[in-house]
Amino acid sequence: PTRVPAVEIPMTYTLLLDHVDLHDLPRLGGKNASLGELLQHLAAAGVRVPHGFALTVQAFWLHLQRNDLEREIYPLLDTLGTADVAQIAKAAASIRERICNAPLPAEIDQELSAAYAALCQRYGDTDTDVAVRSSATAEDLPTASFAGQQETFLNVRGKAALVDAVRACMASLFTDRAIVYRRERGMAHRGVGISVGVQKMVRSDLGAAGVVFTLDPETGFRDLVVIHGAWGLGESVVQGRVNPDEFTLHKPSLRAGKRAIVRREAGDKSVQLTYAGSGSLRVQQVPVPDALRRKLVLSDDEVLTLGRWALAIEDHYSAQAGKPTPMDLEWAKDGRTGELYVLQARPETVHAPVQSTILETYRLDKKGTVLVRGRSVGTKIGCGAVRMVRGAADLAAFRTGEVLVASMTDPDWESVLKRAAAVITDQGGRTCHAAIISRELGIPCIVGTRGATTTLREGQLVTVSCAEGESGFVYDGALPFLRERIDPATLPAPRVPILLNVGNPENAYHLGLLPSGGVGLLRIEFVVSAWIGIHPMALLHPERVTDTAALAELRARAGEASSLPEYFVERLAAGVAQVGAAFWPRPVVVRFSDFKTNEYADLLGGAAFEPHEANPMIGFRGASRYYDERYREAFGLECQAIRRVRDEVGLTNVKVMIPFCRTLREGRAVLREMERHGLRRGERGLEVWVMCEIPNNVVLAAEFCELFDGFSIGSNDLTQLTLGVDRDSALLAHVFDERDPGVKRLIATVIATAHEHGRKVSLCGQAPSDDPAYAQFLADTGIDSISVTADALAKVVERLARKGSLEPNAEVAAGSR
Repeated sequence: PTRVPAVEIPMTYTLLLDHVDLHDLPRLGGKNASLGELLQHLAAAGVRVPHGFALTVQAFWLHLQRNDLEREIYPLLDTLGTADVAQIAKAAASIRERICNAPLPAEIDQELSAAYAALCQRYGDTDTDVAVRSSATAEDLPTASFAGQQETFLNVRGKAALVDAVRACMASLFTDRAIVYRRERGMAHRGVGISVGVQKMVRSDLGAAGVVFTLDPETGFRDLVVIHGAWGLGESVVQGRVNPDEFTLHKPSLRAGKRAIVRREAGDKSVQLTYAGSGSLRVQQVPVPDALRRKLVLSDDEVLTLGRWALAIEDHYSAQAGKPTPMDLEWAKDGRTGELYVLQARPETVHAPVQSTILETYRLDKKGTVLVRGRSVGTKIGCGAVRMVRGAADLAAFRTGEVLVASMTDPDWESVLKRAAAVITDQGGRTCHAAIISRELGIPCIVGTRGATTTLREGQLVTVSCAEGESGFVYDGALPFLRERIDPATLPAPRVPILLNVGNPENAYHLGLLPSGGVGLLRIEFVVSAWIGIHPMALLHPERVTDTAALAELRARAGEASSLPEYFVERLAAGVAQVGAAFWPRPVVVRFSDFKTNEYADLLGGAAFEPHEANPMIGFRGASRYYDERYREAFGLECQAIRRVRDEVGLTNVKVMIPFCRTLREGRAVLREMERHGLRRGERGLEVWVMCEIPNNVVLAAEFCELFDGFSIGSNDLTQLTLGVDRDSALLAHVFDERDPGVKRLIATVIATAHEHGRKVSLCGQAPSDDPAYAQFLADTGIDSISVTADALAKVVERLARKGSLEPNAEVAAGSR
C-alpha cells in the first residue's frame, strides 16, 4: 500500500520507533530501543525495518499502580521457589489474569489509540495488522537475553484487539519461564519492567522468516553469518516447530565483495504459521506443500543481502559498544512484495559476553548402536535415563540427571531443563528455544530427530553425543567418553608448526578455535562419503545405474539441485568451504579423492562404475584415476568444487594436493586435467602439492619439485610400499612400523631434496598423532610442518617445546644432507 508521512503526536507514555535509539533503553528496553537505532542509523546501509511505536516501561508501572496490582503481585512472587513447578504455574496464571483484566489507564489508552491511528495512516489502512512484542529491562544485567521469556502476539487488528494484546504482553512478564529465569539469575522481580512494541506486520505468512546470528551459534566462531529460515511467520523457527533451512556465510569474504555463501542446507519445513483470517491474535499452523518443503526459502541474492545487513548492524553496534558485538537478529520476507525486513536486533548473549580461553573437547571412547540422530547443539556428551515429557504434567516426575525427550520443549520448562543430563527433541532447528536454553545452560541437546519420542523408551539408558559435528547421535547404553580441557595460553610455541588432519567438515568451526597452524590434510573422500554418499559417475551417467532402488534414492538425495552433477559440486564445495572458512586465513590443504575401487563401489550407484581388483590398496586409486576415461569426468566435478570455493566464495587459503602420484608422467597429466577445469598452478595464488607416499616420489623428488609446490608425506602408504607390507594385513601387522630405519631414511631424504629446491615438506600420516616422539624425530630432521589429529595436538605441541632433541640414528643420518 502507498505510505504517507506519519502524524506527529505529542506523547508521554508512547514513543514512535523512528524517534528513539539506544539512549532510550532504560524506558523502552533493549528490543524496542534497538529497533529505533536501526530505523535511525541503518537505513543508509539499506536495512529495512517496519515502522511502529512503543509503550514505555513507565506505562507498564502506571498500569500496575492505577489498578493496585503491585502490592498483590510482588509479595506473592517473594514466596515462590523454583522447584515447585505446579505452584509457580498457579501463581503466574493468577498474576497474568489480574493484569489482563485490569483496564488501561485513560491516558495510556488515548495515546495508544492515537499512535495506532497514525500507523494505520502511514500504511494507508484503517485497520492495519500489527505485531505486539515485549521488550524487557533489567538493571545491572545488560547481557540478559530474555530469549522467549515473554509473549509475542501476531496479526493483531483493530483498537480493541490491540488493547487486549498490550495487556497480555505486559502480563507475559510473569510467565512461568520468566519468573524462573529471573530467580535463577538472581534478578529482583521489581527490578525488571516491560515496554510493549507495536510494529507493522510484515506479511511473512505469505513469504518466509527466521533468525540471523553474526557468529556460529554453536561454537561462538566469529567469522560467520548464520541464517535460519522457514516458510510463514517466524515463530515457527523460534518455537522449534520446524527444522529450518540454514545458510552460512564467511564474513571476510563477504566484506571483500565475494558471493560468500559457504553452505546451503534445506530443512524439513513441514508446517508453517499463517494468518487464520481477519481478527485478533489469529494465526494457524498449516502443512507446507510437498513442493515447497525441500525448496530453499531464500535465493542466493537474498542470503547475501541479509548477510550484508547483518555485517552493517554488527559493525554499528560494535562501534557503539567500543568492542566487537556479535548480533542476534530476526528477519522476515513479505510474500506480497518480496521485500526483506529486519524485525529485531539484540546482542548475542551466550558466546559474545565472555570469550573463554579454555577449549573443551569431548570424544567418545567407543561407539555403540545409534538409536536416533538429529542436529547437535553444542559439542558436549551426556548420559542418562530417558524421561519422556509430553506436557507440563510430566515435569513433576523428572529427576536430576535424566535425559529429557520431548516433541519440542516449552520455555516454561527451564527449571527442569537445567537439571537434565541432555535434551532430545523431535522438532526444531539450532536456534529454537530448546537449543537456545540448552546452549545457555551448557547441556548437550539434539533437535530435529523426527522420531525420538517414538523410538526411545522411558527409562532407557542412552548416551547423547554432540561431539561429532553438526549431526548429533543418541547411542544405546552409557558409553565411556573423554573430556579434555585445553588452555591455549598455557601451551608453549612448538619448534615446528602443528597443523590438523580434519576428517569431518561438521567439526570444523570447533577445531578452528584450536591453536593450530591450519589444516594439513582434508580428504575429499571423507566429504564425499559423509555429505554426499553417491558415486560421482552415477550422477553424471544415471542411465548406467541398473539398480532401480539406488537410482530412485540418488534422485531423491539430489532433491532441488539444478542437475545431478550440480548436487555433487554444491555439496563438495560446501564441505571444503566450511573447513576453509573455519581456519581462514591459515592454509587448508585439500587432497583430491583417494578412494580405493572397493570403497568407490560401496557408494550409492558405484557398483556400475568400478572394476573388481584383487588388491585395491595398490590398484586404481589416486592420480591414476583423474586422467583416465573411467573417472576423468568425475575428477572434473572435484575441480569445479575447488574452483567455486576459491573463486566464488573467496577462500584462497585452500590449496590442493594430489595423492598416490606414481610417476612424473602422471603428475603432468593431472595438472593438465586441472587446467581444463580452471585450476592452473600459480594462478590466483593456487598451490598444488603432491603426496609423498611412494618410494618413487623420494627417488625422483628433485623432478617432482619442478611440478609441485610442496610434499606431504603419507607415512602409512610410504611404510607399506617401503617394507612391502599390505597395511591392512593382520598377519603382517607386527612388521608394519613407520619407525623402521628405512622409512625414516626416505623421509629424511625427501626433506633434504625438497629444501634444496625451495620446496616445503609436511607430514600428515598417523605416526606423530600416535607417538609424539615421532613428531620430535620429524622436527629434528627439518620438516616444515606436521599435521596431527585434534586429540593429539596438545601432547605433540608440548613434546616439540621440550629442550634438547633426539639425535637421528646413523642409518637415518646417512640418508640426510
